[in-house]
Amino acid sequence: MEYTVQKLARLAGVSTRTLRYYDEIDILKPARINSSGYRIYGQAEVDLLQQILFYRELGISLEQIKAIVTSPGFNSVLALKQHREQLLDRRKQLDVLIGNVDKTIAMHEGRISMTDKEKFEGFKQGLINENEQKYGREIREKYGDKKVDQSNMKLRGMTEEQYENMTRLEEELKRTLAEAYKTGDPTSEIAQRAADLHKQWLCYSWNEYSPEAHAGLAQMYVDDERFTAYYDVEQPGTTEFLRDAILIFTGN
Repeated sequence: MEYTVQKLARLAGVSTRTLRYYDEIDILKPARINSSGYRIYGQAEVDLLQQILFYRELGISLEQIKAIVTSPGFNSVLALKQHREQLLDRRKQLDVLIGNVDKTIAMHEGRISMTDKEKFEGFKQGLINENEQKYGREIREKYGDKKVDQSNMKLRGMTEEQYENMTRLEEELKRTLAEAYKTGDPTSEIAQRAADLHKQWLCYSWNEYSPEAHAGLAQMYVDDERFTAYYDVEQPGTTEFLRDAILIFTGN
């Protein structure tokens, strides 16, 4: 079956402007242009649009999606299986949060009691799932499933105090890094302080710390635009500055 822009937009629940934009950026081209100048989409384009919308639902940028679906090795069946796993992870996270809310309501109504650890289970699992969705593939390829699974287990086992400390460290790292960047010197005392804070933050999830792994992670921040976007949100170049500071800090 074939569709015009308007019909495909209605079918998929997106705007015609979205489909035209996908055409402009070469992520979803129509099968052909008919004699009246209308874009016509066939079954292959419908299936590709479904894949694109799956990736968008998982929070992946259009630039990354384009790189994935236009790769010569792209396998649509394998991609669907990966989508399914990620959606199951998301469902687990929602189930944990819903259960956490139900328990909290019951606690306030005096029907049950909750430990402080139980109050934060949903948030810790959410952090794990978010990291898996955004960076899981790259991190697992770099460090292996065993280390990543051990890291996730350590996060799940955090006490309330440890979770709060990790969150506080992340905010302190951001502030210190912003101030360090203004100096322009990754060897400065404040820049090395930022590198040390980053190490402390990592140690809340890493089972064991190594300078080599720390340096490798810092380089991955620069190589992967998702990490770069996180650290460069206030000032472009911050990620490279952090990488340089960490390389000096670790002697690499």
